[in-house]
Amino acid sequence: MSTMMAESDWAVALEVFRASLPRRGDKGRDDRLLLEAMHYFSVHNITWRALPERFGKWNSIWKRFDRLSKAGVFETFFDHLASLSFSAHLVQMFDSTIVRAHVSAAGAKGGRRARRSVARAAASPPKST
Repeated sequence: MSTMMAESDWAVALEVFRASLPRRGDKGRDDRLLLEAMHYFSVHNITWRALPERFGKWNSIWKRFDRLSKAGVFETFFDHLASLSFSAHLVQMFDSTIVRAHVSAAGAKGGRRARRSVARAAASPPKST
């Protein structure tokens, strides 16, 4: 499976990303490197610490991603990209908030536990002296 983008696609994505950035604050060093690192992160399903060295320090990438996501840059970025597409309205997405998990996935401890009845507990001698 190839996940590489063509140079023409990169040019459009970078132009839209730069238009989505806030006017104030640090502009970042290399927008394409950040987007490539985020792409690698999501495609390979890894932790931030496992990013290859070619992207730079993982903590710097994470800090910039965190700052931009809190500022709402990525929502704006994806909205702008969707407005450029002729078929974006045909795509439907869902997330885990609408997927119901099985009861056993709730994290509660399972199994039966032997419980003494109230009458039996009252009739037994006290446990401490």
